[in-house]
Amino acid sequence: MAHSYAGLFFLWYNGFMKTVLGIETSCDETAVAIVTEKKDLLANLVLSQQEHEQFGGVVPEIAARAHLHHIDTLVKQALEEAHLTFKDIDAIAVTAGPGLIGGVLVGVMTAKAIAAVHDLPIIAVNHLEGHALTVRLTEDVPFPYLLLLVSGGHCQLLIVENVGKYSVLGGTIDDAAGECFDKTAKLLGLGYPGGPAVEKMAHECANAPAALLKFPLPTPMVGKMGCDFSFSGLKTAVKHTVDKLPTVVERHDAADICHSFQHSVGVILGDRTEHAIKEYLALNPAPQHPALVVAGGVAANKTLRHGLEHLVKKYNMRFVAPPLKLCTDNAAMIAWAGMERLLRGMTDPIDFPVYPRWPLELLGASHV
Repeated sequence: MAHSYAGLFFLWYNGFMKTVLGIETSCDETAVAIVTEKKDLLANLVLSQQEHEQFGGVVPEIAARAHLHHIDTLVKQALEEAHLTFKDIDAIAVTAGPGLIGGVLVGVMTAKAIAAVHDLPIIAVNHLEGHALTVRLTEDVPFPYLLLLVSGGHCQLLIVENVGKYSVLGGTIDDAAGECFDKTAKLLGLGYPGGPAVEKMAHECANAPAALLKFPLPTPMVGKMGCDFSFSGLKTAVKHTVDKLPTVVERHDAADICHSFQHSVGVILGDRTEHAIKEYLALNPAPQHPALVVAGGVAANKTLRHGLEHLVKKYNMRFVAPPLKLCTDNAAMIAWAGMERLLRGMTDPIDFPVYPRWPLELLGASHV
């Protein structure tokens, strides 16, 4: 297939810089993106599946089928939006885990087919590494930096030492924060996904002082040593609180519960992150540009962002978070993680496996 005129101009103008197409299908977003090594985001398409709304959570089989239905169209649309063809692409990056294995397989098999047909290098990207490195697509953040990764399925504090090199300081011992947002929203009948719904409802009484919370909720692990999280007790407390209310929860009660819940999550994240900041600074006593990076879907919550931003000022650290549209699952983060690896020669054999579980600390230069 010949280059488009726009594609030829693009290659000439940018000096034949590297370009990576990324594919993300690990949960309920089907996504395709194209980035360049100069951090140009040429296409960023995300199709959020609506099929799960009636269930209040993601149904894996439905998610996999939806990915299969939409992925080819999104790849074609991304190339058209970027005015490129496969001849203009230098590598394919794809989420190989962790995630819902049916969805991961759809993305991986699509990526492998493209790589095989067009003789392109392929890069198996850890979904969590995608979140961890996203901020380097939009900001100049040197290694090492402290990362709070908080999403629907994950909650971790890590030191990002380099691409493929992570030191885990702590993680959740039970549930993830995002899962608790979804559960709270479901209990209150606020719909799915729960994060934005809870944040919006909490805003209705956002000026209420913490000492006057109508429905005080616990803050598990706060004050304890280390950097681990626990959210199951908070989730259970929300359920018990809702169970004591009338069958039809009044809007003002729902708002009070959401406000109290979000307050508790903020206290937990702040306490655990402050412990991690102290460990990060102890291990890196003189970093040139110390930074706390917050990534993952829950990082889109403006109230939680504000609290963490206030915290880091105490330690003269920079607070950095990706743009809101890049906090939730997307393929731009996968394409960029692929670019970081491609520029270091870290590509993969085409027969790489997929991983339903894939801890970041197990990553390395040769990770499959």
